[in-house]
Amino acid sequence: MPVRMVESPAPSNSSGANYGQTCLQPCSLLSVGQAFSGTQNVSSPQKDEAWRVNVRIQGCDLDHGYLCGTMEALNVPMADTPVVTFWEGEIVDTKNYTFFTNKWKATSEVDIEHWTKFPSFSPLLSQVEVDGGKSLDLSNYQYIFMRWKEQYFVNVGADCGLTIAGFYYVCFSCVDGSINGYYYDPNSSPFQKLELKTTNEGRSGFSFSSYELQ
Repeated sequence: MPVRMVESPAPSNSSGANYGQTCLQPCSLLSVGQAFSGTQNVSSPQKDEAWRVNVRIQGCDLDHGYLCGTMEALNVPMADTPVVTFWEGEIVDTKNYTFFTNKWKATSEVDIEHWTKFPSFSPLLSQVEVDGGKSLDLSNYQYIFMRWKEQYFVNVGADCGLTIAGFYYVCFSCVDGSINGYYYDPNSSPFQKLELKTTNEGRSGFSFSSYELQ
């Protein structure tokens, strides 16, 4: 699929008339059925470890800053089969969601600490510190920032030894479809990095108003 290219490499401040009303433009690589694959680094002080991960988008509603999908971890040591979870995402569009999470045990300091790990966030930092980014116009920025929260296990029980208590800070590139993320959970190893690239698999999934897992 062709990728939407943007003319302006940096965001701008919204005018007073448009405060908090900007909408993200559709990106061909962030759409229903798109698949991604890569790794999540889950290393601890005791050992280095990385899981192979597949992600597929099952639903996307840019007007409401929402998307959802499945995440599959393939080589989890404590599981006999790949572990699949269903997640829901908040798209930081300054209309529906800002850079401040305000839940899931994440303070504004935790938010800034994680967002600043993405180089593409640097031009936004000063304004985010002021108001969470409410006055930024991100509609033509070449990166889309999101939070992904796993809601439940699809194919294993909650007693599988894994936790989905935390959530991911995510940065998506509209240029090449790459995804970088950091998992946050006060009770887990900090800054577990998620690195994904878009794949050329056939698309499957359902757009709104209804969808089902594949």
